[in-house]
Amino acid sequence: MKTLLTKYKLVIRFILTFGLVYAVLSLGYYFYLEYSDGSKYYPDYFTNMVAEQSNAVLNSVGYETVIQKHPNEPSMMVIIKDKYIARVIEGCNSISVIILFISFVLAFSDNLKRTLLFILAGSVLIYTVNLIRIVILSIGLYHYPWRREELHTVIFPLIIYGMVFLLWMFWVNHFSKNLKKPINV
Repeated sequence: MKTLLTKYKLVIRFILTFGLVYAVLSLGYYFYLEYSDGSKYYPDYFTNMVAEQSNAVLNSVGYETVIQKHPNEPSMMVIIKDKYIARVIEGCNSISVIILFISFVLAFSDNLKRTLLFILAGSVLIYTVNLIRIVILSIGLYHYPWRREELHTVIFPLIIYGMVFLLWMFWVNHFSKNLKKPINV
């Protein structure tokens, strides 16, 4: 039994670290959402901030955009030239994706400084790409509403999860100490 544990030490460490970090961060985020009453920032601070920043980017590229509280659900409506285009919900704020990213990086952690810097840089990049993806989706839905399904179920996830995958591969191939050790088979 001991040799089996020794043989799969890195795999077991990865699974336990990933699972623990993911559970703790997800639970923290769950409680954040539970206690966000939406009184100041509707529906919660992060979702509101993403909606407002998307609004600013859309307006800066020439689309007359307004963001409003959705009257029937916890989301923000994206309205371009008086046309309701999309809604920004909690799942659009990239926090869940950043939690997944952080969990993976910590599971393959390197030295503390490098790991924290990569997490910070990667999280900012994911957040920024997420804003760009919301802008692209909004513009796409404005011009091609009949492509709603393709834009939201294919292009939208491809952009954000593709970015996370590339960051993970970069981390594993360039910085992770766990892969630099020879694996005995």
